[in-house]
This record gives sequence, C-alpha cells and structure tokens, in this order.
Amino acid sequence: MRNSAIIAFLLLGLTGTPAGAATTSWRSLTPAQQEALAPLSQQWDSLPELQQHRLLKTTKRYPKLTPEQKQRFHSRLEAWSKLTPEQRNAAREKYRAFSKVPAAEREQVKKMVKQNQETKVQQSASGVPAAPPSIQP
Repeated sequence: MRNSAIIAFLLLGLTGTPAGAATTSWRSLTPAQQEALAPLSQQWDSLPELQQHRLLKTTKRYPKLTPEQKQRFHSRLEAWSKLTPEQRNAAREKYRAFSKVPAAEREQVKKMVKQNQETKVQQSASGVPAAPPSIQP
C-alpha cells in the first residue's frame, strides 16, 4: 500500500502537471471563473493544462478586485492572449531584467512611464498629435 502511494506520487511528479490539474473545459468552469477569464473564452479549451491551472489560481483573487482592477486584469489578459510565443518570451525576459534593477530605479522608471502615458492620453484627448522623436545629428 505504501509503495503504491509512493509510486503514484513519483508518477505525478514526473508528468509535470499539478495533482488534479486535468484539462478543464470552458463549460465546466463556474460563472465566477468564466467572468474572470472571459477574454480567453474562445481559446480556453485549447490551452495547455498547466496554463489553465495557473489561470484558475488567479480567479480566486478576482472577486476581491475593485471594478477598475477587474478592468485592468481583463485588458492585460486580453493583450497577453494576443501575443505570439516569441513576443511572450520577450516580455518575460524584459520582466526578468527589470526585476533585477534596484527598487529605487524601478520606481523612477515606473514614474517616467506613467507620465509618458498621461501625456499621450492628454495629447490624444486634445487632438494634438504626439511630437515625433527628435533626431540628433
């Protein structure tokens, strides 16, 4: 009995899938999970088991998000789902590199990006086209 439990545990470990992480069809998800993962509804059934498992873990936090956070979650999930595998790998590499930057410098970069985004929003709202990047001789 004990040996069979050990063998089962080892086999689960060798497959690389978490216990109980069988492929889950979209229709078998709860309404709350479907709401959280709505941007992936069309491609859900074709996602790998491991990716489905990771995404299902994120749905546990979803009900606690504010409406603004839920919108941000959906927009990011939709944008990520549209990336090619190469673009996803590039994004992962940028994230890894950015996480190695000291915290103070990361905060400065975040502020600069936020200011840049706010400027673009203001320019598009006012109808003023963004200035092309200047070319220094």
